[in-house]
Amino acid sequence: MSRRKSAAEVFDALGERYEEVFGRVPGQIEALDWLTARLPAGARVLDVGSGTGRPTAETLVRAGCDVTGIDVSPAMVALARTRVPGARFEQADVRTYTPRTGGFDAVCSFFPLLVMDQPEVAAALDRMASWTAPGGYFVMATVPGDIRGLDIEWMGHEVTVSSLSTQDHLARLAARGLEVLHHHTAVFQPADDLAVPEEHLFCYARRLT
Repeated sequence: MSRRKSAAEVFDALGERYEEVFGRVPGQIEALDWLTARLPAGARVLDVGSGTGRPTAETLVRAGCDVTGIDVSPAMVALARTRVPGARFEQADVRTYTPRTGGFDAVCSFFPLLVMDQPEVAAALDRMASWTAPGGYFVMATVPGDIRGLDIEWMGHEVTVSSLSTQDHLARLAARGLEVLHHHTAVFQPADDLAVPEEHLFCYARRLT
């Protein structure tokens, strides 16, 4: 069997095709509508796993937010800088990224944590929670499940994925000082012959103090 690819390698190869297949996930659009309705103009927002910049950074910039996007894929960062010039994009890994002081009024995390080990998923959640300023929002989506080191083929690439169960996600966020305001799961069918239906967990939370 060939070597499993890193997240950076997979998304460098996918490029704009990822946006074509996953750029209009209904639950993600709903989450962004929910978030932008609650953020004032100029709100500082971090988009973790920003991809091509669409739809997350683009929607946030249109709402008047001050947006920083990070992604492990240099190809994605290059695309995002072209597509959403009103935001800042950096090639960075959520596992090692050091944000500016003061935190963010909102942190978005739409599906960036899957191609890593399970302890890294948990640690990344802790890190993102700590970057959410008091009164700020944390909005995330992932494929839930008590999964560690599962080898799969996804979008034509062999990858190793991990995740946490829905309850473990909720408990971890609560333990890190976030109030979970809403969560739900939904099945999404990507518009591509190489992609199978996915169960998505969406979670909206807020740091009160």
